[in-house]
Amino acid sequence: MNQLLLTLFLAFSISSTLTSDRGEGQFQSNTFIDDVVHYSDFGAKGDGETDDLRAIVKAHEFANQNQLPVKANDKAVYFIGGDDLTVEIQTNTDFGNATFIIDDRNVQNRTVPVFLVRSSLESYSLDGIKSVKRNQKKLDLELPGPALITLTDATTKRYIRFGPNQNNGASQTDIILVDKNGNVDKNAPIIWDFDQITEMSVLPIDEKILKITGGHFITIANQEESKYNYYSRNISIQRSNVIVDGLEHRIQGEQDHGAPYGGFLNISNCTNVSVQNTILTGHKTYQTIGNAGTTVSMGSYDILVNRALNVSFINCTQTNDIDDSTFWGIMGSNYSKNLLFDQCTFSRFDAHMGVANATIRNSTLGHMGINAIGTGTFTVENSEIRGRSLINLRSDYGSTWEGKLIIRDCTFIPNAGKTYNASLINGYNSGQHDFGYTCYMPEEILIENLKIDDSNHPEDYQGPAIFGNFNSERKDESYEEKYPYVLTKEVHLKNVTTTSGKDIRRSNNEVMFKEVKVKKN
Repeated sequence: MNQLLLTLFLAFSISSTLTSDRGEGQFQSNTFIDDVVHYSDFGAKGDGETDDLRAIVKAHEFANQNQLPVKANDKAVYFIGGDDLTVEIQTNTDFGNATFIIDDRNVQNRTVPVFLVRSSLESYSLDGIKSVKRNQKKLDLELPGPALITLTDATTKRYIRFGPNQNNGASQTDIILVDKNGNVDKNAPIIWDFDQITEMSVLPIDEKILKITGGHFITIANQEESKYNYYSRNISIQRSNVIVDGLEHRIQGEQDHGAPYGGFLNISNCTNVSVQNTILTGHKTYQTIGNAGTTVSMGSYDILVNRALNVSFINCTQTNDIDDSTFWGIMGSNYSKNLLFDQCTFSRFDAHMGVANATIRNSTLGHMGINAIGTGTFTVENSEIRGRSLINLRSDYGSTWEGKLIIRDCTFIPNAGKTYNASLINGYNSGQHDFGYTCYMPEEILIENLKIDDSNHPEDYQGPAIFGNFNSERKDESYEEKYPYVLTKEVHLKNVTTTSGKDIRRSNNEVMFKEVKVKKN
């Protein structure tokens, strides 16, 4: 160890002794071989029984202060109990072949992450800009470097949810990427008019890539009552330019009841995050009583992406059967842009409160399929979709997609091969509910080289429909929509085939979709 590092190390040792209530702070003689921090240097036992959380916190504190990488012992089993502590990661971390057991049966604070990947750069509020317009190309500001800008208008409500989990909506918000001169990234445009900005924050971007590699993580599931008390005992990524590679997460001890989870990988307030070569696990589905007083299944996620841009999942899979409906769909997202699944096998892709641009390619999606609302272009390429529809436009948020839908070189197996009446695009919008925005169907839908395996169909099956019955109450022209639903203008079909041999139809509701142009090549 060089003299400067030794001096820093001794200073940190003294500091740790003075703050002994934070943890052991004990050091081994083999500390920092090759200038790498090891958990054992700070007293971690790695025996699968001793609670090593405080030692792991200490190790990363020192690594962060001295910009050193962290390496776990490949043979260690680190037990993490329920203390209200978070490990802050700001340097490259190699979890290797180590195992981390996270016990959620008795925790002090279910809302704090176990690991927080964060920037050393602090966010700050920005005043002076009172309004911005949708698709505005430049903000009147100068910054030290590229940054994420979050915008909020608390006086305007969007995403006023419909159905069993109904609510009064959320404050209008957006996240954009700008350069130091305020130029907005054209691939992540402003999606709302902000006539009034009640809050504006700057999140500086770390230009250097931070890598999180390896690690076998096991969550011992909570045993709480089945209510919406979300657990966030996870890896929370709130730093831009991060690669997660080779991680594995499994779940043990799920019972016939439990509280839901907010993503073991929870990615938020950042851009350019890639999760690759990673194995995750779907959570068991539990029921509770929703806001409308009826029984609902609670969403419980191993992946959650909130307010993030340019997030990719590459060559990832899950441990459970993607067609097993006893497990909830593995992924959820809100307020995000440019999401990608590539070479993934997951039970679901989902965008709740909007995504701007999404791509699924070279992937297989299971029983919960593709669920989304949002804007821009949604592209599905060279993939197998096994949901009840090829794409479900979420009815609780108005079944809205303002933009284009492209489906190319795909196979659709309705309802994972169970008996079903196939429809490609499904959703529901009665035109009677105010969602806080005008609702659209994709203006243009392009479908090319699609194979529909509808061999297992009911006796009265008439062939697959492009559109499901989006409004069964709309039976004739006398139906009036209080909040008009803007329908698709054109559908382009090229080389769409069915196993049943039956032709594809326009819709289960011919009245509603009779003006939609369907062009077959």
